[in-house]
Amino acid sequence: MRANSWIPWMFVALWSTGFTGAKLGLPYCGPFTFLAIRMALALLCFAALLVFLRPAWPPLALARRQWVSGGMLHGGYLGCLFAAIKLGVPAGLAALVMGMQPLLTALISWRLGEKRFSAVQWLGMVLGLAGTAMVITGSKGVALAGGAGVAFVAAGLLLITGGTLYQKYRGGGAHPVAGAFHQYLSAFAVTGALALLFERGEAVVWSESFIFALAWSVLMLSVLAVLLLMRMLRDGDVSRVAAYLYLVPGLTAIQAWWLFDERLSLSAMGGIVLAAVGVALVLRGGNFRLPGRGVGSGRA
Repeated sequence: MRANSWIPWMFVALWSTGFTGAKLGLPYCGPFTFLAIRMALALLCFAALLVFLRPAWPPLALARRQWVSGGMLHGGYLGCLFAAIKLGVPAGLAALVMGMQPLLTALISWRLGEKRFSAVQWLGMVLGLAGTAMVITGSKGVALAGGAGVAFVAAGLLLITGGTLYQKYRGGGAHPVAGAFHQYLSAFAVTGALALLFERGEAVVWSESFIFALAWSVLMLSVLAVLLLMRMLRDGDVSRVAAYLYLVPGLTAIQAWWLFDERLSLSAMGGIVLAAVGVALVLRGGNFRLPGRGVGSGRA
């Protein structure tokens, strides 16, 4: 595992650019159209990888589970996120709301009985949530997020949490490349249908900024980052993987400040540091266990 310790950090660095990349590309295209093009190109990339690597093809039952994961993670979650940013939700704020996912994921996976957490790890979760809240309240632009935008962000939070848990508990067994192909097939169907339903007739402006945002989203996020995420989910428990995502809001807030002048207050910067400390505690763990039932006895 130590030989692959770079994987989570590279994943976090790449994943944090998804929010700013969306804001960079969306002025030139509708959110669902952008994603439909992105998913189609990602499908082509994974089709090429399938031809080159020739992995085992998943049976129909396993492929269907990949369709569910892909529909939630790449279709539903990203569709909600892009729609929220298109409606005016600041990229940094969207990332910070999504930063609550690790705590939500940890609570659900704990309830499902994946494992018990030490007192230090629970403290880390609380600190991570508190840091995220500090960045949200200390960031300018919160008032710009209307009700519809906030609703889309909240729906995206539920979808990425549910999709991550479903992929961990039900979506395993497929080769990462073959599984990703099926996931993007489902995501293309979802986003393509949404684009036809809500954005038919809207023009795409093929500017340099749009092409760069699209290429980055496909190669760095839809291909490389997703393969890293699937490797992380295969090698570690889902709550530990989700804890790394506490680092994403801070990185996104810095990018949004640099690229789009979304300002950071001292409180927000303190929240970034607090969230990072929370991640360190969750990953470090401890020897003191919280009282509760044994592993595996908490399934609903």
